[in-house]
Formats: sequence, C-alpha cells, structure tokens
Amino acid sequence: MGIVQEIKKFVEEECKKPTSKYGYDPYLYHFIPMVKYAEKLADKLGGDKEVILIASWLHDIGSIVYGRENHHITGAKIAEEKLKKLGYPQEKIELVKKCILNHRGSQQNNRDSIEEQIVAEADILSNFDNISGIFYAAFREGKNQGEAKEAVRQKLENKWKQVHFEESKKLIKPKYEAAMLLLK
Repeated sequence: MGIVQEIKKFVEEECKKPTSKYGYDPYLYHFIPMVKYAEKLADKLGGDKEVILIASWLHDIGSIVYGRENHHITGAKIAEEKLKKLGYPQEKIELVKKCILNHRGSQQNNRDSIEEQIVAEADILSNFDNISGIFYAAFREGKNQGEAKEAVRQKLENKWKQVHFEESKKLIKPKYEAAMLLLK
C-alpha cells in the first residue's frame, strides 16, 4: 500500500472512531470531495502531487481528533507524527505541515507554494459539494430555516470570492450559480 493510501486509511479510521468529534460524515462529505478537487488541480497546475494528496487527506484531522479550534495546528502535529512513523522524508513532511497550517481561508497571505495554494483552494471548492452539511451546521447553531438559508447563501458567496485559480472557477461555477439560484 502506498503512502497516500495509508494516510487515506488512517483518516477514515479516525473518522469511524466513537471519539471522532464529527463522526464519519466528514470523511464522506468533505475529505473525499476535497481530495478529488486537489487531485484535479494538481494535474492541471503542478506541484508535488503526493504531498498535495497527503495534505488534503490530513488537512482537517485536527478537527476530527481534537475539535475545530486550532485544528490547523493540531492537524499539523498529528500529520508530522504519523508521517514520521511511516518513514516519510522530513522535507516533504515540512511541506505537508505548511499545507495544513495554511489551508484556512483566513491565512491566504501565508501560502508561498503551489501545494499550499492547491490544498486551500480544494478545501474551498469542497463546500459546493456539501451544501447539506452547511445547512446542518446552521441548524445546529439554532438558526431557523430562513436564517439557515441566508447563512448558507452568504457562506457560499464568501467561498466563491476566495476562489483564486481560473481552473477552480471553471470547475465550480455551475455549482455556485445553481446554489445561488436555489438560495435566492
């Protein structure tokens, strides 16, 4: 089994554990679509595809294990420990960690490699494949249907504005436009 498959298996197992902060849903509805987008972008834009895929699988592992707060920091630590155990080269571990540390939308100015940019962008794009999850989060926050609809519309508009690559815009524009039409 290759390193990417090992990491995929590790993330799935963490999501299946009863201690997972969000259960198995993130694996199905966030990690899988996010990795799909990361792979497409890596094929089109370049970068170290293996690093991109590993970082994509691990980008939210901190949320799964410890919860959302500072998940980029806890995730980078988990990634380093796991990758060291698997004998992954240290210089590649450092790049994976940078991808995880800088994947959040609020950290756009910290991305200085194509790998970091692709992981962050794929994370943004995955939102358009998980609109039901965004609604679920809004309802869990106590919003009524109207408030949830507005919150989802605003989140997707904000995510659209964060899309950087033309390739990403081409990939996601039909979903964005459909969502905006439905959420009017």
